[in-house]
Amino acid sequence: MAGLKGIKTIRDFDLKDKRVFLRLDLNVPLENGVISDETRILASLPTIKYALDHGAKLILASHLGRPKGPGDKSQSLELVGNRLAELLQIEVMLVEEPDSEATKALLMGLKKNQVILLENVRFHEGETKDSIEFAQALAPLTDIYINDAFGASHRAHTTIHALPSLMKEKGIGFLIEKEIHMLDQLIESPKRPYFAILGGAKVSDKIAVFEKLIDIVDGFIIGGAMAYTFLKAKNVSVGKSLVENEKLNYAREMIARVEARNKSFLLPVDHIVASSINDTTGEITSGLTIPDDKMGLDIGPKTLSQFSEAVKGAATIFWNGPMGVFEKEAFSKGTFGLAKAIAESKGVKIVGGGDSAAAAEKSGYASQMTHISTGGGASLEYLQGDKLPGLEVLRAKIR
Repeated sequence: MAGLKGIKTIRDFDLKDKRVFLRLDLNVPLENGVISDETRILASLPTIKYALDHGAKLILASHLGRPKGPGDKSQSLELVGNRLAELLQIEVMLVEEPDSEATKALLMGLKKNQVILLENVRFHEGETKDSIEFAQALAPLTDIYINDAFGASHRAHTTIHALPSLMKEKGIGFLIEKEIHMLDQLIESPKRPYFAILGGAKVSDKIAVFEKLIDIVDGFIIGGAMAYTFLKAKNVSVGKSLVENEKLNYAREMIARVEARNKSFLLPVDHIVASSINDTTGEITSGLTIPDDKMGLDIGPKTLSQFSEAVKGAATIFWNGPMGVFEKEAFSKGTFGLAKAIAESKGVKIVGGGDSAAAAEKSGYASQMTHISTGGGASLEYLQGDKLPGLEVLRAKIR
């Protein structure tokens, strides 16, 4: 893995009086006009503070959601800008037309403790098309380009890829630096024993991760709906549980390959089941099988005990994917219980993926994790060995 080889960090530049274009991931969830989770905002603060402390004229950029067009005010960054202003005790000026002359004048006249925040870059139709024209309109605003949006770095979008391809001076912020260092630990030099905990809905979403980790980890712990595909592959009755029938052969082969390497492959031994995902209560199965009229929606207490015991002595833990439908209280005990066990482990504990990060936060144990990735899909793609456009362009030569 190339990691950060050949990529500069923000520390490598003289920022004083330079126009610094800082691409952040401020894609936070909004509910009823309120930011419901500001993790990504908080994660952006160290790089912003560093740039301001070193005299940069700062222009911030991010996307938010999937806006239907420039008029979609439900996806405006106004609330984010207001929160940044509160947290940093600075003036954040939201600009709707980044390529206007007014914006250029505003940028040049920035005073200390003032920054520009571009309105949601996805309001511009060229952003998701990696438009070189949009990049050329932004380049005159920029002396130094810094990417600190790890969660968007797997996308070849204008402010992630086309713009830095035009820039000579470019690098990364502290968040990306930390993300890559943490994820590299899972691949290059993990302390042992090393367990990968994989959950979520589909085996197909995790195939590349399985393939990357099978020769690295000491064992897998499998939960979530994807566990029912593996159980069915072992001829266990799983009732109405979600199963990827087209992945049964892969599941059988994966189990055999892991066992052939004398590694652990832990699957649920009991379940919390209900008639429907809409039910508000569940019942515990007496054993491994699930009744024909029920579906598994969480791991059971015996499974939680076994999984918790396995991670207790782990020196490295990678957790990606919840154990059940944790958003509903009746089906949250497995995910939150495992989060507690992971948190109490003395090993390196890295949480990757949006749902896992949300589960860690909701469980109350997030502060005890070594690292919770803000990257979502980017984290998995990096671990799989995929090249991220937002990183690779920072190694590239100017066009």
